[in-house]
Amino acid sequence: MREYLKKATTPSPETAEGVQTVVAEILRSVRAEGDAAVRRHSERLDGWSPPAFRLTRAEIEDAVALVGPEDRARIDYCHAQIAAFAARQRQSLSEFEVELEPGVRLGQRLIPVASVGAYVPGGRYPLVASALMSITTARVAGVGRVIACSPPSPPGPGHPRRGIYPATLYAMVRAGADEIYCLGGVQALAAMAYGTESIAPVDMVVGPGNQYVAEAKRQLFGVVGIDLLAGPTEILVIADDSADPAVVACDLLGQAEHGPTSPAILVTTSRALGEAVLGEIERQLPTLPTRTVARAAWDRHGEVVVVASDEEAAAVADEYAPEHLEVQTRNPDWYLARLRNYGSLFLGEEVTVAYSDKGIGTNHILPTGRAARYTGGLWVGKFIKTVTYQRMTRQASSRLAPIVARVCEMEGMFAHKATADLRAARYRSTS
Repeated sequence: MREYLKKATTPSPETAEGVQTVVAEILRSVRAEGDAAVRRHSERLDGWSPPAFRLTRAEIEDAVALVGPEDRARIDYCHAQIAAFAARQRQSLSEFEVELEPGVRLGQRLIPVASVGAYVPGGRYPLVASALMSITTARVAGVGRVIACSPPSPPGPGHPRRGIYPATLYAMVRAGADEIYCLGGVQALAAMAYGTESIAPVDMVVGPGNQYVAEAKRQLFGVVGIDLLAGPTEILVIADDSADPAVVACDLLGQAEHGPTSPAILVTTSRALGEAVLGEIERQLPTLPTRTVARAAWDRHGEVVVVASDEEAAAVADEYAPEHLEVQTRNPDWYLARLRNYGSLFLGEEVTVAYSDKGIGTNHILPTGRAARYTGGLWVGKFIKTVTYQRMTRQASSRLAPIVARVCEMEGMFAHKATADLRAARYRSTS
């Protein structure tokens, strides 16, 4: 039985149809006109029309020089962690060939996607870590060509000229991008997917972005592969009376600052803890430099749900299927064994979503909007095609042909049946 100490307001209907129309028009024009359309949309939407969108080696070196050695070392550390975890994931996959019965051999091969385009957002915050998450993982998977697009950021401290934020650019270089384009939005996704006179097309596009970027990926799926469709970031915390209300509140607000549409949810077996967290939220919010955004997200999309038991808490969490799921209870291992629907799981007070978001090793490109019911997040396997092959002896082919021929006959597919009958007749003398 659930009790809501705070419930999210009913979201207003989204203008999904309007977004779809805008995106479809940009995609259509880029497909038809190539670079001319890319430049027109970039100038109209971002006020950005440089001589070339692709950064030269000199431009990259000049911008990267703005990143101090300590910040480079921190980015290098995160890159190494992400690469190491992705490598272990890659090692968990294997090719094989098995003889299921005499003369019938079936196999599996793992083939990396040939080319990938990574979109690195640069809206409210320059997401340095996103460059590492997508590009590094593709590289570890064995992708042959990885390109990256990111929108121009305004000048700021340590960033004297408009363009890709220097730390983000350094992360792209460190992760191993072959080509880097200062190009944002739907036009960037369209250019990577369709190709233009100056950008060779890719086979897959990945990376987070706003609702227009997500819609572009949805419409481009099939033309190219995609990682997943990600909406506003989410956090759900499961906590019992052993949790510290200040820590729970801090972690909820840590995700709420992403944007005014980001859900932040507490599910607790302790009413007293739920009330204490509500108080902590109000105490901590005024201290945050990003309080305006976090306040909007918490007021509209924050929830505190009180439940009667651990079992009910797990069931509620599985129903929400959140992107990020923190467990701050006496027995987090019980939840590890029980929970089924989440993008990434954080067990114990000692770990926070920010650790994963910024580069301890696991990937932060994760399913949102309850998509965790049917998919995980970006990982090395997303960039690898698992394909199968078959071979058999003539004796085995002769033995299997009548079985397959009869199934074809049952389906009314007589040309299929003929291929089996031909082999039955040809190899009969060898069986």
